Amino acid sequence: MIGGLPTAVPVQPGGDQARQWLMQELAKAPYQTAKPTPFDIVSQAVFEWFQSLFTSKTSVAPPVLLVAALIVVVALIVVALVLFGVPRLNRRSGVGAGLFGEDDRRTADELRRSSAAAFAGSDWSTAVLERFRGLARGLDERTVLTVFPGTTATGFARRAAEAFPADRRDLDAAAAVFDDVRYAGRAATRAEAEAVAALDDRLMVTRPLLEDAAALPR
Repeated sequence: MIGGLPTAVPVQPGGDQARQWLMQELAKAPYQTAKPTPFDIVSQAVFEWFQSLFTSKTSVAPPVLLVAALIVVVALIVVALVLFGVPRLNRRSGVGAGLFGEDDRRTADELRRSSAAAFAGSDWSTAVLERFRGLARGLDERTVLTVFPGTTATGFARRAAEAFPADRRDLDAAAAVFDDVRYAGRAATRAEAEAVAALDDRLMVTRPLLEDAAALPR
């Protein structure tokens, strides 16, 4: 500085140079991240179009506009179904994750296969536990019973007997074996594993007396 005055003269760019500087500045990350996404642009355009249907001063009657809007909505839904498919019905089980104290999301078939593998390996205890869970999950999937987290094996057997009264004794016996193995640590026998499997096989082909789902409070 000379006498308190700046010695450098501010640059006065020309038109082309100013545009180039502006483009370089806008290309920086903060400006790019602030740009609207293609989804934002399409959404805004659709919203503005719908808004214009009901705000524009035209001679078209409102009912006609409403029908046109509904047609567009239905068309968008059809396109979404074609692109992404029909949503899966997540009715794998009313149990969700809980099944007799276990965080388990397996299907009845998966539990039965696990029991069969344990049986083949002479692991009778695991075969009993997995097959009894498969039996409960199977009835839940059929909506014969609804099993909630906190349902006990005894409570399940008691309610299942309402749908299959002829199998009440076997259901109670299977629940007792499950509790002994699961909570008392008793080793199951081959005969007990076979009995639980036979009960499950029988109930799979037996028509229940209850057609509607029954809640298990405990």
